[in-house]
Amino acid sequence: MVLADIGGPEILIALLVIVLLFGGAKLPKLARSLGSAKGEFERGIKEGEAKSAEAKSAEAKSAEAKSAEPTAPTPEVDQPPAV
Repeated sequence: MVLADIGGPEILIALLVIVLLFGGAKLPKLARSLGSAKGEFERGIKEGEAKSAEAKSAEAKSAEAKSAEPTAPTPEVDQPPAV
């Protein structure tokens, strides 16, 4: 399947088939709905990236806070004398 072989006549035939299937009056509505769907998709992508970046920064802050906490001294355990 080679997409480079699509030329002018093939595009015209495809457009003609689309017009016959959907009708001339429905094409603007179809194009408008495709545009709004694309906008919703891009908005969702941006929101997902923002939430991901927010989660990463919160995770980094919590890891930083954990490393900054003073550690409690460990109690010494009586060890038997080395022989």
